[in-house]
Amino acid sequence: MKSNAGSPVGGAAGSGKRPPELRTGVVARDTVRDRVGEVMDFDRIWVHLRPLGGGREWQADREDVVVLGDPASLSARVAVTNNRSRRGTLR
Repeated sequence: MKSNAGSPVGGAAGSGKRPPELRTGVVARDTVRDRVGEVMDFDRIWVHLRPLGGGREWQADREDVVVLGDPASLSARVAVTNNRSRRGTLR
């Protein structure tokens, strides 16, 4: 069993802040694949994520998913938008 250090589905252990809650629509990192995506659905075991820029959904073990806080989430979304803008596909 994994320890709470690094706190999957969270990440603010000991900081006095509540870790971000796993829910549909939040941005999360699959630590095994080192990919970031939007949570589309989840259950006790699995989290279904879709890349922020669109694409094929993938499934990750819930223990391997860390919900990103607001600053990291915003940064990931801005990076996707900037990349689309550079390619001329901003829509």
